[in-house]
Amino acid sequence: MAGKQEIRTTAGAPPIGAYSQGLVVGDFLYTSGMGPLDPETGEVVGDDVAAQTHRTMRNLGAVLEARGLTFDDVVKATVHLQNLKEDFAAFNEAYQSYFTRPYPVRTTVGSDLMDILVEIDFVAYAGR
Repeated sequence: MAGKQEIRTTAGAPPIGAYSQGLVVGDFLYTSGMGPLDPETGEVVGDDVAAQTHRTMRNLGAVLEARGLTFDDVVKATVHLQNLKEDFAAFNEAYQSYFTRPYPVRTTVGSDLMDILVEIDFVAYAGR
């Protein structure tokens, strides 16, 4: 596909499969779903959803930064929580600390995640 640019950074969680950390297509950056992996070791960081959310957001922030973007450029987030009912409030408090109004639109669902409590992906406006 013409006009597709891969975004890569060592400051965010490394891909553990056949996917890119981010792709710019047209005026938008699409990130892959990211979790709370340490960029250097690939190990899960944090024992609770708040700590895992902060690590995940830092990973996503690194991909945004690699394209010259910030959390203010995020227009859509999709969030998967291992324990939706139990962890939503703590997740939301950690997540919200990265944004100001108007917040991105968001979908949050319960999912069967592999050894993590949260996974998040973004769509960000990259046209300037």
